[in-house]
Amino acid sequence: MDEERLRKLALAVLETEAAAVRTLTTRIDAAFLRACRYMLECGGRVVVLGMGKSGHIGGKIAATLASTGTPAFFVHPGEASHGDLGMITARDVVLAISNSGETDEILTILPLIKRLGVALITLTGNPDSTLARAATANLDVSVETEACPLGLAPTASTTATLAMGDALAISLLECRGFTAEDFARSHPGGRLGRRLLLRIEDVMHSGKGIPKIPEGRPLSLALVEMTRKGLGMTAVVDETGRAVGIFTDGDLRRAFDKGVDVHATSIDRLMTRDCVTVAPQRLAAEGLQIMETHKINALLVVGGDGALVGALNMHDLLRAGVV
Repeated sequence: MDEERLRKLALAVLETEAAAVRTLTTRIDAAFLRACRYMLECGGRVVVLGMGKSGHIGGKIAATLASTGTPAFFVHPGEASHGDLGMITARDVVLAISNSGETDEILTILPLIKRLGVALITLTGNPDSTLARAATANLDVSVETEACPLGLAPTASTTATLAMGDALAISLLECRGFTAEDFARSHPGGRLGRRLLLRIEDVMHSGKGIPKIPEGRPLSLALVEMTRKGLGMTAVVDETGRAVGIFTDGDLRRAFDKGVDVHATSIDRLMTRDCVTVAPQRLAAEGLQIMETHKINALLVVGGDGALVGALNMHDLLRAGVV
C-alpha cells in the first residue's frame, strides 16, 4: 500500500467535489427562486423521487426538508408506478432527482405527475434532458467531472445534488421563520431536542427533595441535610422561605481545614450569600452554561419573589442528557 499515493487520491476527490459545490453558487438563479416559491406555497407536502444513488440523496433531502419545517417524504419511483403514486396529491409539489434527466422509472410516471397539475421541481445534471424540459423549475446540478477516476461512480454529482438540496431546505427554513425550538420539537429524542426543550423545572429537585436549612442554625444541621439529600450542597433560607445563601461540600472542606466546630458554628458564617440562582422556566442548557461560567456544580432555583422552589446540580443535567 502506497500511503502517499492514497493521500493524494483522497485529496483529489475532495478537491473535485469542492469544485463541484463551488460551481453551484452561479446557479442560484430565477429557477431556484421559483422552486422555493412553489415549495413555500405548497399546501401539501414535498414528494421527493429518485432512483439508485439519486434515491439515497433524495431520501436525505426529504429528511432535511421535513426536519426544517417543510413537510416532505421520499417515494421510490419504481414503487410509484405500482401503486405508490397514490401518495401524491394535487396539493403537493414533486421534487425529482436524476443526474441524466432520463431515468426510465421517473419518465414512466411523468405523464401522471403532469396530469395531477402539481409543480415539478427537478435536480438534473442535463438541462436539455426530458425531465428538465418538463419541469416547472429545473435546478442545474451538473458537474464537470466525477471524483471517481473511471468517471462512472456518482461522487461529485451526488455531492452537488445534496448541497443544492440543503440550499433549498435552509432557504425555506429562513423564509418560514423556523426556530431552534421548532427544530427541537421534531427531534425530541435527540440530544439537541433535550438541550432546546428541557427546562430547569423538568429536572430540578423540588418539594421535600430540596436540601435546605433555616438561617442561624449550626453547621452540624447542614451536614445532616447535605448527607440526607445527597446533592453536595444545601440552601439556607429565611423565615419566609427565600434563599439567602448556599453551603456546598467545597465550603465544608474549607471549614474543616480551618478546624471549625460543627456544633458551635452558625451556618451564616460559612455560607455564600448572594449566590448564583436560576429561574425554573429557564432552559436546562442555560443552567449548564451558568454552572460552567461560574465554575460551580450546583444551582438554587428561585421563583420571581426569591422563594426557593428547587435545587439543581451537574449530575441532574448529566442524567437528563443535557451535558
